[in-house]
Amino acid sequence: MAKPRKHKNEDQKPDNSEAVVKHQKLCLAIDLDKRRIYGYTELEVVVPDNGIVGLHADNLMIECVMVDGEPARFEIFPHYQQMVSKDRWSCSVSSANSAADAAGSVYVSSLERELVPNLLIMCSNEVAKPVPEQPEQMGQENGTQTSGESKQNVKLIHIDYWVEKMETGIHIEKDVMYTDNQIRRARCWFPCMDDSLQRCCFDLEFTVANNLVAASTGNLMYQVLTNDDPPRKTYVYKINVPVAAQWISLAVAPFEIFPDCHNNLITHICLSHNLSKLRNTVGFLYSAFSHYEHYLSTKFPFGSYTQVFVDPEMAVSSLSLGASMNIFSSQILFDEKIIDQTIDTRIKLAYGLARQWFGVYITAEAPNDEWLLDGLAWFLTDSFIKQFLGNNEARYRRYKANCAVCKADDSAATALSSSDASKALYGTQCIGFYGKIRSWKSVAVLQMLEKQMGPESFCKVLKNLVAPRQDATHPLRTLSTKEFRHLANEVGNLERPFLREFFPRWVGSSGCPVLKMGFSYNKRKNLVELAALRGCTATPESNSTFSNPKPDFAKREADAGWPGMMSIRVHELDGMYDHPVLPMAGETWQLLEIQCHSRLASKRFQKPKKGPKHDGSDDNADTVASVDMRSNIDSSLQWLRADPEMEYLAEIHFNQPVHMWINQLEKDKDVVAQVQAITALELFPRLLSIVNALNNLLCDSQAFWRVRVEAAFVLASTASEETDWAGLMHLIKFYKSRRYDEKIGLPKPNDFHDFAEYFVLEAIPHAVALVRTSDKKSPREAVEFILQLLKYNENNRNPYSDVFWLAALVQSVGELEFGQQTVAFLSSLVKRIDRLLQFDRLMPSYNGILTVSCIRTLTHIALKLSEYIPLDHIIDLVKPFSSSKTQWQVRIEAFRALLDLEYHCKGIDAALILFIKYMEVEPSLRGQVKLGVHAMRLCQISGDADDDHGVMRGTLVALLRLLESPAAFNNVTLRHYIFCILQVLAGRPPTLCGVPRDSIKGHTELYNELKIFFAAIVNQPKPPDSSLDPLMLPYDIPETGTNTEPNIIPVTDNDRIQPQEYTLTLTEPDVPKEGNGNNEHKPPDVVIFDSSEAHKEPDTVSNSQERKKTVLKIKMKQSSAASSRAEDVVDNAVLERSQGAHNGGDHGTSSSVSMDAPPQRNFIEPANAGNQNLEDVNSCHDLGSRVTASIGSAKLPHDGHDDGVGDGDTTLLKELQCTAESSKVQSNDVETVNHNKFISLQALNEGDEGLPPGPMHNPVLRSKEKKESKKKDKEKKRKKKDKDDPEYLERKRLKKEKKRKEKELAKLMVTLPSVEVKNQGNTEAVKNDTSVAQATSVATSVGGVVKRPEGTTSTHKIKIKIKNRTLT
Repeated sequence: MAKPRKHKNEDQKPDNSEAVVKHQKLCLAIDLDKRRIYGYTELEVVVPDNGIVGLHADNLMIECVMVDGEPARFEIFPHYQQMVSKDRWSCSVSSANSAADAAGSVYVSSLERELVPNLLIMCSNEVAKPVPEQPEQMGQENGTQTSGESKQNVKLIHIDYWVEKMETGIHIEKDVMYTDNQIRRARCWFPCMDDSLQRCCFDLEFTVANNLVAASTGNLMYQVLTNDDPPRKTYVYKINVPVAAQWISLAVAPFEIFPDCHNNLITHICLSHNLSKLRNTVGFLYSAFSHYEHYLSTKFPFGSYTQVFVDPEMAVSSLSLGASMNIFSSQILFDEKIIDQTIDTRIKLAYGLARQWFGVYITAEAPNDEWLLDGLAWFLTDSFIKQFLGNNEARYRRYKANCAVCKADDSAATALSSSDASKALYGTQCIGFYGKIRSWKSVAVLQMLEKQMGPESFCKVLKNLVAPRQDATHPLRTLSTKEFRHLANEVGNLERPFLREFFPRWVGSSGCPVLKMGFSYNKRKNLVELAALRGCTATPESNSTFSNPKPDFAKREADAGWPGMMSIRVHELDGMYDHPVLPMAGETWQLLEIQCHSRLASKRFQKPKKGPKHDGSDDNADTVASVDMRSNIDSSLQWLRADPEMEYLAEIHFNQPVHMWINQLEKDKDVVAQVQAITALELFPRLLSIVNALNNLLCDSQAFWRVRVEAAFVLASTASEETDWAGLMHLIKFYKSRRYDEKIGLPKPNDFHDFAEYFVLEAIPHAVALVRTSDKKSPREAVEFILQLLKYNENNRNPYSDVFWLAALVQSVGELEFGQQTVAFLSSLVKRIDRLLQFDRLMPSYNGILTVSCIRTLTHIALKLSEYIPLDHIIDLVKPFSSSKTQWQVRIEAFRALLDLEYHCKGIDAALILFIKYMEVEPSLRGQVKLGVHAMRLCQISGDADDDHGVMRGTLVALLRLLESPAAFNNVTLRHYIFCILQVLAGRPPTLCGVPRDSIKGHTELYNELKIFFAAIVNQPKPPDSSLDPLMLPYDIPETGTNTEPNIIPVTDNDRIQPQEYTLTLTEPDVPKEGNGNNEHKPPDVVIFDSSEAHKEPDTVSNSQERKKTVLKIKMKQSSAASSRAEDVVDNAVLERSQGAHNGGDHGTSSSVSMDAPPQRNFIEPANAGNQNLEDVNSCHDLGSRVTASIGSAKLPHDGHDDGVGDGDTTLLKELQCTAESSKVQSNDVETVNHNKFISLQALNEGDEGLPPGPMHNPVLRSKEKKESKKKDKEKKRKKKDKDDPEYLERKRLKKEKKRKEKELAKLMVTLPSVEVKNQGNTEAVKNDTSVAQATSVATSVGGVVKRPEGTTSTHKIKIKIKNRTLT
């Protein structure tokens, strides 16, 4: 049984350092007409010792956060922030290599930031003291119930929110809403701990329109009709099995529900126009469901299983996994007339069901263990294929997958469980080509273990994994490679030394064995002398990673080989014998002796006499047969096979005579042996004996149909003038014997009742099109044959569709090579294709496959005959199919064709520019992915052709911008392919493995910095003295000639109901004397004191509560030389203290103090992310309350008088403007928040990309003019919206009344000033704008706690008192 991680956590995390979710409730109201999703979520969280809980939330507007019913302080740091600077990469990108380096830095940085929780919530006023716990009482895993749980600090967090952007994670298309379950995108539709290691139970409630169906994860408990008008319906789901947040799925649409006829736990859901296809497709699923339960000897882990099918243009991929619910593309559905789609659809649905056991119910303990769950799911699927599709289908698929793995397993990217191949790839190892290779390799490794321990023992291992736990206190089901290795030893009875060598070699490193073998037969000793040379597909350097550079050790590991012995099967005259004699370790050269059992003397045959036959015939086939007969007589061997049971994932090159390969093809009934023989015979010279053997297999209806198809293609390759076109004649003859009417010599009407024969005949035209003459052109017979099939195709009386049949015929036309003798048939073929194209436009075929094949064929013909066919005509023909109104599959194929034509005409640079253009117009996420795959293939073709890519710098910069664009953030797979394109252009492998990341901060470091930063904002401790350590920012501040950064000493707040007093002390630097060239000034210290000691709790503002208005009393004392420029323009320095809401215009509420002062002339503002307002940083959301204080219009006395008294002197006048607003913001009235107002996580890594800091690298910075203009525009919009609101009119009236009182107060201050000004000597005018601008920098950047400098010359002291007054 998979063991819990209890003992690991006791050693690694003995303290309560991170939050753990115990349970989560999600309630959403969904309005598809208005495209709105809003609601709340509640999380039971074990709060860590520091009191800060970190969640993930993106594209969400957080209204308020409550902890145990009380308002809580929180802050959001967006993971993604769009770069608006067009010159970001202009200087740093100069070549493909520099672009690849920049892409790696950007990609890794974004992936690291996504791991960091960005919604920080303060859940406690005081830091909790750690409670000592006994090791056996510690419950480190979420969902674990232990005896020590009573000592845990469990809080209930309530979050009200609404979905701001439905671009990723969740989508609305017309009347359908669905989630895509992309990696790390669950956070985009509900706040959660979006980590595969964090799992809990869920309660789900979704309120939708009465005519809609909400299908989601878990068991449907009940449905409730609301009292709304019109009434709405609430679906209540509950899942009692702890799952990760990424497995929560949701689909809302006017679905049709089809319960399974055989199993009431299974439900199938689709849109109404796909219902007939659904009924025909899913009829087999109960068989797979029952087979899995019987094989694993356990019930389905969840209470029900639901399959939802949505339109293909909506789905990100053909399968989106979810707990107890999978979302599939309706593209895999088919009706009773479709044949070709059946096998692939059944395998895909069976795999989705298997993933419910391995991947959702049982999860990986660490990223390095994900290969094991994927491999077990495919192993379970393979058992279904073997049971219901046949053993031949299962073995054939496994052999082909093993061949592909051996060709591609040559780098560290394919290592299943290593740091570089799994953990450092951030989940991208399952995307693309390397993802398929890793899946095939993982199941091959598990099948090797099954061969070693036996099928029954391996089945016991799987039963132990999924069996219900007897210990109910540990509901989490995790599995690690180490635990599986332990089970293989305890249950599978495999020896520890074997496992100790097996897992590091097959799982921990890359590379497969390559064996080259040959033999000779010793007639005197009656034995076989076998020679073997062992190699590896991967080089030693590929396994020496950046994190563990030990090439010598890796080389020794490669030389050590693999554990175990490979079997050699010898087929003799007396029978078959297996000899496990070939060691896979040790010396790379091996010479073995295998004793034979059959004696030649006992099986002696009479040799034929020399001379011609009595009938005088001279048959070449008989001559070859007699030669083979003599070869057989010379030895007792018929053929040899290495590793016949595929016990090893190895690439084997076996050398034996032609007659032995023919014997293996004709006499061995194993499909793998037949495919191996066909592949080997293709490499031999074109002999009639080979042609006859292949033809016999093609005509054998008892042979497996896939093997017959392989024989047909090899038979086409043997057709040549040397064999008198025997292969071509055999193919045409075979087809005509099945499909032609002998009387009239024309094709019969289609009859597809025999499915195996259908698949073989469907492949014949394609094989015929591959036949080539000596000048590499297609023979005339092949062209005429295909034209005749297209011309006389008849499907009227056939109950099955011929759409795939016609598509295969059309694609075979694209494989033809036209010469002088065959170019005359081209016009007829093109007319037939155009006719099919027009017919399919009027009556669309299944998934538009016929139009897709026609577009592909016309493109191939145009590229081959570009000298004769103007490509502009083909482009004009294909371009209309790229319209958004066309079918999704057709539109994507048209884009591909246009990209191919562009690449052929203008090169890869033009093709990439066109690809970027198509990214802007393609609406579907899946279509974007397919275009990205095609663009990467074009780049690989360009590199394989030994052609300089010739990609311009502007194109590289455009690709980098696309990598950083919202489209890339919304589509995880597309982002990965864009990164791969840039790597391929630089001649690098398309993988994240090996990308240097030394200069990039890790997510742990980023998270710690965020927590420190958040704690400094929200939970500010009172400093014991003025010598506190500085509070550093989680990002770097650029160095300038003059240190203009102020020093901030934060102090805790007082309770809100008490008056609050802040003292702001501005220390001016020494004023340089006139004529002195030294313009450097010492920065002022800004000290903010809060006289309170108790932690301040924010107010909760709602429509039903009484509003409070804040009164600010500000006292200023100034003692310094003043500036003579009284009319200088005022500069803003915002000091905001937020009580909890989102950083946006009207979305939340915060309190701020804004001081206007003359600007500084010689001040250089730091161009950094730290240069943003505290208003944009320290927002801790108190919904609906904003307090703003502004000090402006400061008129200072002239410096001409010593005492400041006289006619020329003016009295210092401070005009105080205090406003208080309090409003409840409704979800439907909230404007979109500009995310540039936040400190994003992107700013944390901004200095790590090797680029100079500046405005072009930090989009958060905005000029003062832009801010003022935006503020005015927003104010105008708000006034227009609120001019009819009675609540707004009442606020306006109160505001006018307050201004009147402020004027009276200002008059009173003239007579009784509270600000005393002392003029110190007749000195030159002091530029006060320097110190004021320094104060502005205090508000716009987050400083640290520093010692106050001594010996200051003058100070400004500002005392601010804030009182709350109830408004009636």
